[in-house]
Amino acid sequence: MKEQSRQKLERLFSDLFGNGYKVDFDGSLLHGEATFEGTTIAILGTSERAYISASLALEQARIVLDVMRDHPGRAILLVVENSGQKLSLFDELIGNNGYIAHLSTCLDAARRRGHKVIGLVHDLAISGGFMATGMATGDCYACEGAELRVMAPEAMSRITRIPLERLSELTKSNPILGPGVANFERIGAIAGVWSGDLRSHLRHALASPDREDPRRDLGEERGGRQLAAKVARAVREGRQRL
Repeated sequence: MKEQSRQKLERLFSDLFGNGYKVDFDGSLLHGEATFEGTTIAILGTSERAYISASLALEQARIVLDVMRDHPGRAILLVVENSGQKLSLFDELIGNNGYIAHLSTCLDAARRRGHKVIGLVHDLAISGGFMATGMATGDCYACEGAELRVMAPEAMSRITRIPLERLSELTKSNPILGPGVANFERIGAIAGVWSGDLRSHLRHALASPDREDPRRDLGEERGGRQLAAKVARAVREGRQRL
């Protein structure tokens, strides 16, 4: 599993940067930098479908802070590959949620300080592991064939006590309930799917203008979230009705 994960990521980096990258794999943590059309990009993320523990969240946050200190304005490519937050007794008792929130805060701080922060879901991203990393980037994309979900349909069925068949029907009209990249793209959580010429996708992502969180508007445009953008506009305008 470990070697296979690394090989897949090496192919991804090779497709994106040719030989112009250097990435270190420290357990499930990956970090380094690459040159893309004359511009240096910081690379950060996880591999091996890692569970995000307190220590892993802190290591990633430290690297984000180092980039802000040493390379102001440098773009960051965040590789999102995980199995969600780690649920060990130690991590729960130490307050893993706070460490993961710290990572999200650091990513947000980098964006506010002028760093282009691009998320790329690779292989698998689940629950809080996606929300705290991919959702904390400016724009988050997914590799073709990646798997993305907040909760497995079977688990959702058990918790909500809604039969699995009924849940499957509901996801057709309400993608918020459904797993998979296509559903996350419809609600605006994923800006797009990268396939074919990955360099072209990265070029476009780097050139796209920074803007206020576009997810509500994307969800409205794609028919996945019909009320979020409308409610936000009404609140900003001080209206009491939609």
